[in-house]
Amino acid sequence: MADLATRARTLLDLHTAPEILTLTNVWDVVSATVVAGTPGVRALATASHSIAATFGYQDGENIPLELHLDMVGRIVAAVDVPVSMDLEAGYGDAGETVRRAIEVGVVGGNLEDQMKPLDDAVAAVEAVVRAGRDAGIDFVLNARTDAFVTAAPDADRSELVAEAVRRGQAFLEAGAPVVFVPRLVDREEITAVVEGLGRNKLTLISVPGASLPARELQELGVARVSTGPFTQRVALTALQDAVTGMVAGGTLPPGTRPLN
Repeated sequence: MADLATRARTLLDLHTAPEILTLTNVWDVVSATVVAGTPGVRALATASHSIAATFGYQDGENIPLELHLDMVGRIVAAVDVPVSMDLEAGYGDAGETVRRAIEVGVVGGNLEDQMKPLDDAVAAVEAVVRAGRDAGIDFVLNARTDAFVTAAPDADRSELVAEAVRRGQAFLEAGAPVVFVPRLVDREEITAVVEGLGRNKLTLISVPGASLPARELQELGVARVSTGPFTQRVALTALQDAVTGMVAGGTLPPGTRPLN
């Protein structure tokens, strides 16, 4: 695509279109090119957990930012669709991290609030929005609240919904176009959060065996659904299953395609 501004505008438009945006998270160049070359794919997202695992690091900003950005930059250079980066919690300076991400061609990103005081979380959102504006692009910030991630198993679900809406509304007011609420999978709770934020403002992650199908999420007014670390786990599961078959005296799976 022509330039960063065009990519950013394309990614933003995909979040507000009537059809839900399905983003498959990738972790290296070959996964990115395979996904980007799949019919119907219009944008990509990177998975920080998966990139960290690729290099032997645990999730949670343990991978050095320089190494993380190097891989993301390689992914951006290898595809012709907009790329959103998992920024984790911003590596201590969300605005500066986004500035550096934009330099390697990133036009959107997730930012975790980690349930920090709301004023601090809002300030980080504002710093990201400002970094995008300074670069001359509409950086598509997917502002994440961890209200459900950090909750105790016996937490009051209605209070979690209310807190996700409260923080999400603050992030939207600070300039984020969409709000990410991981571990939100219940239909009634999704409906309540959509009502609180507005249609095409909520983004979710698809959890194997727990999440609603993308078509149903679209009907509920969800803007986007991504896959996080689960796509890498799909690939690793297929690899382990193939190895198990070989070790047991079999062959590699028939129909294996030359995708690399």
